[in-house]
Amino acid sequence: MARRTDDENGDGIGQCWLAKSEPSVYSIDDLRRDGSTLWDGIRNYQARNFLRSMQVNDRVLFHHSSGDPTGVVGTAVVVGLAQPDPTQFDPRSEGFDEASKREDPRWCAVTVRFGSRLAVPVTMAMLRADRSLKGMRILQRGNRLSVTPVTAAEFARVVKLGGS
Repeated sequence: MARRTDDENGDGIGQCWLAKSEPSVYSIDDLRRDGSTLWDGIRNYQARNFLRSMQVNDRVLFHHSSGDPTGVVGTAVVVGLAQPDPTQFDPRSEGFDEASKREDPRWCAVTVRFGSRLAVPVTMAMLRADRSLKGMRILQRGNRLSVTPVTAAEFARVVKLGGS
């Protein structure tokens, strides 16, 4: 679990996260257009637990997980706490989970608001090349989680690399 960062940076903003989305499903431009969205469809228990840990005002790096290139393309802010993910109950949804019950939902989602679009995408190659980012979970072998914690320093460095 990520540590709280509000004491570290004094800005009252909590934890920092990286959230992946395929741009063909939901892109940073979709989030900019919509203003905010329910970050749903997560079907991994560890990523779900990270969603449950998110607090209002936590900062998020928005990562396009496929496309050309893959990488961080913007930022968002958590504006709504974890709630039951409605897609788990919808048989027409890719995220449908027939074992999940309304009285005891298995999956959750948070609401995020658009923050900014980076001037340039921070590609996986750029992340790997930056020595100060070597500890990022997204760079660890075998890590395929769609939501991971990042430190405040990692968040700031990625935003700086993106020209914002």
